[in-house]
Amino acid sequence: MSNAESKHAESERAGSDRARSKRSGSWLRELIILVVVAVVVAFGVRTFIAASFYIPSGSMEHTLDIHDRVLVYKLGYRFHDPNRGDIVVFKAPHQWAEETGDGGDWIKRVIAVGGDKVAYDDAKGRITVNGRAINEPYIYHNAQGVQDPPSEAPFSVTVPKGRLWLMGDHRSNSSDSREHYLQSHNVMLSTVPESRVVGRAFATYWPLNRMTWLSAPSTFDSVPDARAAN
Repeated sequence: MSNAESKHAESERAGSDRARSKRSGSWLRELIILVVVAVVVAFGVRTFIAASFYIPSGSMEHTLDIHDRVLVYKLGYRFHDPNRGDIVVFKAPHQWAEETGDGGDWIKRVIAVGGDKVAYDDAKGRITVNGRAINEPYIYHNAQGVQDPPSEAPFSVTVPKGRLWLMGDHRSNSSDSREHYLQSHNVMLSTVPESRVVGRAFATYWPLNRMTWLSAPSTFDSVPDARAAN
């Protein structure tokens, strides 16, 4: 091989090496960009749209059991207020957190909204909202099939505007609006501001045999508007 041919071959090899290096660098840059975009999208979804939450206690049994994982839609309440029957994740009010030592995210069911009159009378045996008795099949049943009473004592409260009356489905094992009202008889300490709601739980996804949609029971459809009931 002549010197010219040898130099030409070396030049081709050098060019090929540079091309491979360029392709490798381009691939690495694309990978980094994709990872960054994926992280940003995941962060945005979790922050603004939906997130996963772990159930650490039995206060919503057996609608939600300990160790269940639920998906929570965070965007909806930017456009409308929570509805009766919704299962919501919320930041515990300060007094609730102080009493239980748990200041994190809590989960309960919306029983009444601002302006509603919510009550329980032992003689009737059911919670009423704006005078309409609601059927609550979701209330906890023990292994023998015995259901918790809707409340362990009577009460009658008008929920302040902009606040929610929240109760756990496991009534005998739930720190909620009913329990706090029976202890304090202070409606402001017993209700939760709508501004503390993180979002609506719409499905359980883990464990797999517990997968289900979480929709508001139809019993709340018959509850009259507070103004119509007065």
